[in-house]
Amino acid sequence: MIIQDAIWAIALAGMGLVTLGFLHVVSQAGRSADEEATRRSARTANAIRKWLFAVLLVGFVGGTWATLHRFPIPAQSGDLGAPQVVDVVARMWSWQFTPEAVQTGSAVEFRVTSEDVNHGFAIYSPEGHIVAQTQAMPSYSNKLLHTFDKPGTYTVQCLEYCGIGHGPMKASFEVVAANGAKAPNAADAAASANAAGAPGANAAGAASANVAGAASATQGD
Repeated sequence: MIIQDAIWAIALAGMGLVTLGFLHVVSQAGRSADEEATRRSARTANAIRKWLFAVLLVGFVGGTWATLHRFPIPAQSGDLGAPQVVDVVARMWSWQFTPEAVQTGSAVEFRVTSEDVNHGFAIYSPEGHIVAQTQAMPSYSNKLLHTFDKPGTYTVQCLEYCGIGHGPMKASFEVVAANGAKAPNAADAAASANAAGAPGANAAGAASANVAGAASATQGD
């Protein structure tokens, strides 16, 4: 399960608990209760509030540590020492990468800037999951450090509204294996299969032609 799916599941669980709480309050509304029942209900409500506060506090502290103990934003001053550097320029409504391909297994430093307005620089994996993001800002270069472990075609999408062309403001770049081999895809596999099958098909065609030719020669005799 990727982190986005986990967050979505937690959000659904929280919304479900809130809904149950409202339903319970609605179901109890209008019921008559004596003084003892009222005090008992108040004690129960106080206990639930304390437990809920404790759970939320633990969840907040744990979630903060889990997501920020490896702070995703590198130091912005000075050279990061990454073996690969990609200069990214955003403009309405396109992206420019220099170079347009990186390798797996070693850190990539993206130096992201904009020529006009703010843009959201988000990198999506070949499966469509966001892997890293930062801001593209005019007159400033934001540095993003990421190590790719899977080759393929990665997509960059603008995540900050920047005008009428914001939606289709996409681009892609290649991540290749450290040995320089590009990740195989369906088209490559089909082409390889066709190439592999071609000699056999040619041989079968030649054999059929030879048999047909021999038969014709025999009938002529």
